[in-house]
Amino acid sequence: MATERTAERTAENPIQLAVITGGHGYDVRNFHRFFRSLQGVDAYIQHMDDFASARAELRDGYDVALFYAMLMDGPSDDGPWYAGKPETALAHLGETEQGIILLHHAILAYPQWPVWNQIAGIEDRSFRHHPEQSLRIEIASPEHPVTAGRSDWQMEDETYMMDEPAAGSEILLTADHPKSMQAIAPGPECTSAPASSASSPATTT
Repeated sequence: MATERTAERTAENPIQLAVITGGHGYDVRNFHRFFRSLQGVDAYIQHMDDFASARAELRDGYDVALFYAMLMDGPSDDGPWYAGKPETALAHLGETEQGIILLHHAILAYPQWPVWNQIAGIEDRSFRHHPEQSLRIEIASPEHPVTAGRSDWQMEDETYMMDEPAAGSEILLTADHPKSMQAIAPGPECTSAPASSASSPATTT
């Protein structure tokens, strides 16, 4: 979601980015190196427990919340004390102009929670997985801030078959492949207005 909070940021005034992990391993060194390499971005990589334990004003203080978590249970506010209140924290998403991004496996998190379906913009997130596929990714919305200046590319990767995003989503990237859903990066329409509720979809990729 593009907002006034993230427009025309510089190294002196970087985008404040929360990167929330949990429930899935990753290459720690290269993951941190990647986010440190982004110009105009000040990334704070943290586990979901830390995000959910923070005060609401601290969570809302990030310009963008990027989720790279694949937690499958809950969320529930009735967990151990150190886990904070993840249900409350996540249900609050979309009530401010804060951007929301679901990166890769985060789209599969909380499979039994309807709120995450709404945030992802996909009602039924059941899926089929196909490893080692060759596919071409095409830019569907070249004017969107996320894809501006990017070109189509070919890559080797795993693919997924899943329901396509709900009506009203703006599709940023697509793939024409028999073993992949067509929408690779759906998102909300680019706007400077705050989302009205958590039913507003995030950008997913």
